[in-house]
Amino acid sequence: MPAYDSNNNIASQSRQGPAGITPSMRTAAQTAARIGKRCLLLCTVAALLTACASRPPAAAFDRPVTHALPVTTTTALSTALAPVELAHPGESGFRVLSNGTEALQMRIALARAATKTLDMQYYIANEDTTGKLLLGAALYAADHGVRVRMLVDDLNFKDIDDVMAGLNSHPNIEIRVFNPYGSTHRSVFERTTNLLTKIDQFTRRMHNKAMIADNQLAIVGGRNLGDEYFSASPTLQFRDLDVLAAGPITADVSASFDEYWNSSGAYPLKALNHQTFSPQELDATRDSLRQHWRTNADPYNAKPLNATPLAAQIANDELGLTWAPAEFKADTPGKIDQPSPDYVSPPMQRLVELMKDAQTEFLVVSPYFVPHDAGVKALAQLTQRGVRVAVLTNSLAATDAVAVQAGYSPYRVPLLQNGVELYEFKPEQSSSRTSVEGSRSRASLHAKTYVIDRKILVVGSMNLDPRSANLNTELALVIHSPALAGQVATMFDHATAPEVSYRVTLATPAQLAGLRYIGAPQSQLEWTDVENGEQRTYNFDPQAGLYRNLLTGLFLLLPVQGQL
Repeated sequence: MPAYDSNNNIASQSRQGPAGITPSMRTAAQTAARIGKRCLLLCTVAALLTACASRPPAAAFDRPVTHALPVTTTTALSTALAPVELAHPGESGFRVLSNGTEALQMRIALARAATKTLDMQYYIANEDTTGKLLLGAALYAADHGVRVRMLVDDLNFKDIDDVMAGLNSHPNIEIRVFNPYGSTHRSVFERTTNLLTKIDQFTRRMHNKAMIADNQLAIVGGRNLGDEYFSASPTLQFRDLDVLAAGPITADVSASFDEYWNSSGAYPLKALNHQTFSPQELDATRDSLRQHWRTNADPYNAKPLNATPLAAQIANDELGLTWAPAEFKADTPGKIDQPSPDYVSPPMQRLVELMKDAQTEFLVVSPYFVPHDAGVKALAQLTQRGVRVAVLTNSLAATDAVAVQAGYSPYRVPLLQNGVELYEFKPEQSSSRTSVEGSRSRASLHAKTYVIDRKILVVGSMNLDPRSANLNTELALVIHSPALAGQVATMFDHATAPEVSYRVTLATPAQLAGLRYIGAPQSQLEWTDVENGEQRTYNFDPQAGLYRNLLTGLFLLLPVQGQL
């Protein structure tokens, strides 16, 4: 007999005040009201400001145009790949990186394998434990003559971070900031003012994630640079997925990087950052990163892939590459700096084309899933012709973006009514490695992957939401490989098991009658999972708590659907 948890049990009802309002609900509502008033006051003050520091064009600064290493340049990686590429004409090699620790190892291995160039493009780049391991690997490359280019979106960039600013003084390292809205100011107030007075510019962000060594190997996918993406955070574990790419497709990834690097939205950090570093301070940064490596490389399992150089692993067929035809699709920087209502996102357009061609199955992994009416209609057209459509997204309890959950929740009922399967990732997950301290971290889904008919795999930075389609820039790899598509489909099957995710379904008349019988509020939805071998059923978002439910309701009232 399944256990039943209405999330609104009789014991809690006995503690309610008038009209079913509990003290905690009243306190939360009062807090939300105070926050709302403060936000309104801040917006009003910002709107009344008559001067906000203007930003000169990027071309006004010393910003040389540079490009990826020509594919004809001989390197250890190109020499190792040449015979394998010859044996697989028109194809590229791929390896799925589903484990956070392996994804960290591979990035460090890429930095160690580079002999000419190392390019990195990220939405978030933190100077935490794993971030410093990666920055140390980039410094190692630069010290060995490798040209390092790093492009970071400004939304999560802090111009007071000493390590990156110090590395930027290295003659072989250049860091640029994309679409800065406040890095020219030390004042948090000024950054906040820019945020509120230039909201359209602020909401358009470079969401691309790529790392490229010698224009021969690349890592593309959902991971940013930070402990939570590499199984190293004591508080949050993002379940994510990347792909290592080798061969001809890498040139397409590099071409996209070059387009952003040389675009009008990419500002040299030296023009934005107010800090100056002497050669002695760069030496101090180097010593600090070396000590950080000695202290943390083993505990965070960062070394294994470096035991044998990647070129040697490729030559000996030890890297586990699957060769297949592929496409690379990316937005242009003009999506941000020259927005147009007529712009069509290439990665989103290609995904829609592939989705419409699905014959048997379309699997969606999108942590931020906001289909809107058009998306519901498109998915319904698939189910109506017998295609299985299954979506895995975050539960309200697991998401790191409650506002997005508010954008998604109104579409659950129409999706289910049209035959779409819905699964929501649970926040508590068993893990072989949570953190060095051994604490249990909250889990959150972050991978963006799509599988068509278990034959085609799409991996990248793109969610199925209006933000990815219209506001952020995104990229995606389309890999025509039944082997890799089947591998990720199997991961999907495991991730949607009741021990890992809630299955969301429409409530039956009998279940609604049961709610009425116990006096619980009516809900059109039911969530089921399995915990300790016992099936559980909920009629409200499980484990989310009052605060998250209250925030979701608040966002539902705000006109922010276009920003989600």
